[in-house]
Amino acid sequence: MSVESVGPGPGPGPEPGPLCPEHGQALSWFCCSERRPVCAACAGLGGRCRGHRIRRAEERAEELRNKIVDQCERLQIQSATITKYMADVLPGKNQRAVSMASAARELVIQRLGLVRSLCESEEQRLLEQVHDEEERAHQSILTQRAHWAEALQKLDAIRTSLVDMLTHLDDFQLIKELEIFERTEEAEGILDPQESEKLNFDEKCTRSPLLTQLWATAVLGTLSGTEDVRIDERTVSPFLQLSDDRRTLTFNAKKSKACTDGPERFDHWPNALATTSFQAGLHAWVVNVQNSCAYKVGVALGQLPRKGSGNDSRLGYNAFSWVFSRYDQEFRFSHGGQHESLGLLRCPALLGVLLDLQAQELLFYEPASGTVLHTHHASFPGPLFPVFAVADQTISIVR
Repeated sequence: MSVESVGPGPGPGPEPGPLCPEHGQALSWFCCSERRPVCAACAGLGGRCRGHRIRRAEERAEELRNKIVDQCERLQIQSATITKYMADVLPGKNQRAVSMASAARELVIQRLGLVRSLCESEEQRLLEQVHDEEERAHQSILTQRAHWAEALQKLDAIRTSLVDMLTHLDDFQLIKELEIFERTEEAEGILDPQESEKLNFDEKCTRSPLLTQLWATAVLGTLSGTEDVRIDERTVSPFLQLSDDRRTLTFNAKKSKACTDGPERFDHWPNALATTSFQAGLHAWVVNVQNSCAYKVGVALGQLPRKGSGNDSRLGYNAFSWVFSRYDQEFRFSHGGQHESLGLLRCPALLGVLLDLQAQELLFYEPASGTVLHTHHASFPGPLFPVFAVADQTISIVR
C-alpha cells in the first residue's frame, strides 16, 4: 500500500490495543520494511515509514495465524512420522544390529580360531624341524668326535711304534725294517679335520612363508610409522635430479653439468644413498614406484664404491648392496651378482622395505595389501643405508 493511500483509518476496535508512543494512535498498521506495527501517522506522508510497504495489522495477524496453523499441521505430521519410525523401524534396526553383531563375533572368533590353529600347527611343525635339525647336527658332531677319537688312537699307536723302533733298533735293523714305511703311510692316510656344513645348525629350518607373512603383518601393524628417509644430495648421480624435499629422484638421460663431483657422488650409475644408516633395530620405509618401469630399491653398505661403470658400483652386482629391482615387467632380487627372479602378478605402486637387523633379515612388501614380495636373510657386516636407483621417470620416498 502506498503512502498516499494510508488515511487516518478506522478507530480502534472494541478492545483497544497498544498505542503508538510517538503519536498516541492505535497501532493498526504493519510496516513490512521495519517489520513492526505502526500507527496511521507513522505510515502517512510525514511519518517515519513513508515510502515503506504498509499493510493492515489484522491482515498481517491473519497471515501469521495461517502460518502457525500450517506449521502445527507439519509438526503433527512430523511427530506422527517419528512415532511410526520409533515404533516400526528402530526395533527392527536394533534387532538387526544385535543379529549382525552376533554374526560378526562368530566370524571374528571363527577366523581367529582358524589363524590360531594354523599358527599352532605351524609352530609345532617348525619346532619339530628345529629339534630334528638340532639332533642331526648333534649326531654329526658325535660321529665326527668318534671318528677323530679313533684317528687320535691310531696316530698315538703309530707314534708309539715309531718311537719304539727308533729306540730299540740299530742302524742295520732300522734300514731293513719295512714296518716303518707301512706305519708312515698309515699315518699319512689320516687327513686333517676339514670344515663341514654338516656340523653346523642350519637356520633355514625355521624359514616359513606363512610365518614371514604373519610376522610382517604383525610388525607393520605395530610400527608407529615409517622412517623419515631423505636422500643425501652429495651421493646423487648426475643423471638424477633431486627434489627440494630430498625425497624424489627424477631420471635425466643427459648428464647434468651442474653437479659438482665429489668422493661421495656416483658418477656413472643412476644411484643415490640416504643420509642416515641403520645399525640395529627394526626399520621400515616406503617408496612410490608407480611412475617408473626401471628402478632399484634396497640397502647398501657405506663402503659401496661410487666411481666408474664397473659392477663394483652397480647396485645388486657386488657384495655391498641388496636390492629389489624392476626392468619393464621383470622383477628380481639381486646381491653379489646373483639375481633371483620374482614372479609378481602385478606391478606394485608402492614398495615397502622392512629391515630387521636383529634377525638379519631384509623384507620387501606391498603396503596396500601387506603382501610379502621377497625376503632375504644375510649376515650384514656393517651399518646399512637405504639405496635407490632409477632409470625411467621418477620414484619418491613416501612419508
